[in-house]
Amino acid sequence: MKSLFIDCNQQLAPVFAHVHRADDPPIAINATPFTSADLPGLLAGYTICLDDHSYLPTEQIAQCPGLRHVVFLGTGAASYMDIRALRELGVTVHTIKGYGDTAVAEHTMALIFACARDIARMDREVRAGTWQPAEGLQLAGKTLSIIGLGGIGREVALRARAFAMPVIACDPLLPEWPADFAWVTTVPRDRLFADAEVLSVHVPLTAETRGAVGAPELALMRKDAILVHCARGGVVDEDAVLEALTSGQLAGAALDVFGKEPPEPAPLFKHENLIASPHLGASTREAQEKVAIELAEVFVGFLKDGIVRNAVSMPRSSG
Repeated sequence: MKSLFIDCNQQLAPVFAHVHRADDPPIAINATPFTSADLPGLLAGYTICLDDHSYLPTEQIAQCPGLRHVVFLGTGAASYMDIRALRELGVTVHTIKGYGDTAVAEHTMALIFACARDIARMDREVRAGTWQPAEGLQLAGKTLSIIGLGGIGREVALRARAFAMPVIACDPLLPEWPADFAWVTTVPRDRLFADAEVLSVHVPLTAETRGAVGAPELALMRKDAILVHCARGGVVDEDAVLEALTSGQLAGAALDVFGKEPPEPAPLFKHENLIASPHLGASTREAQEKVAIELAEVFVGFLKDGIVRNAVSMPRSSG
C-alpha cells in the first residue's frame, strides 16, 4: 500500500524526517501547494493519505478510487472533511489524539491573559505612538467556565487553578466525571454561560456541537466577560460573536479557530476587542515532535499489522 503525506509543511517536515527510520515503510512527501481540484491527480495510486490540516471535499475524494485511509494529524478531522460521506465511499478516517493537549492549553491561557489585559490593542497603540495604559481584568478569583473537559479542557483547568481561578465546567459528551477533577464544579449549561467571567471552549466539532455557542448563549453572559475559542471552527457562531462585541454584550474575545481557514476578510477582524491567531494552538516544537513520532508509529503498525492505532509516545531516532 502506497502512502502520501499530502501537506507536509516546513515546520513538520524536518521533525518527521528525523523520527522516520530507514527500516520504516516508505511514505511519499508532498510539500507543493495544491487546490481541492488537484486532489484526484495528487492521490492517484495511493491507498493512504496523511493529512495535516487540508480540506478533503467529498466530491474530489470520490474521484480517488484507490484511497482507503486518511490519517488526520489531530482530532478535528470533521472540520476538514465529511467523515460519514467518506466512509460511504470506503475511506476510513483516523485521528491522532492527545499530542497537542499541553500546547493548546498553554495557548488558551496566553489568549486569556492577552484578552484580559488588552495586550494586542495596546501593542498596536504603542507602536503607533500612543501611550495610554488601559485598565485590565485581574484573573485571580474570576470564574473560568469550560465547555468540554477532555484532555485539553483538563489541562486548561489545571492551569487556571494555579492562577486562583474557580473553575466550572459542562461536558455532555463525558460519560463519567473524572475523580481527580472533583474540584471542578459541574453545572447546567445555562449556568455555565451565566456565571462565566471567562468562557473557554474545548469540544470537538460534531452535529451536536456545531453552533453550540451562538447568540442565545452569549446573551446569557455577563457584559464584562471574555470568550476564548481554541476548539474547532463551527462550534462558535462568529457572526454572533461580532454582534456581542459590537453591542457590548461581550467585553472581549480571542479566537484561534474559524469556520473557514484561512478566513476571508470580515468585519469581525476589524473589531478592536478581538484577538485572532491562525490556528496555532498545537504549533509548538514539542507537540510537532510528538505527533511526528506517533505518526511514524501509526504507519509502522498499520502497514505491518494492518491496524491503525494511536501510538504511545516514545523516543525514536532516524537511524
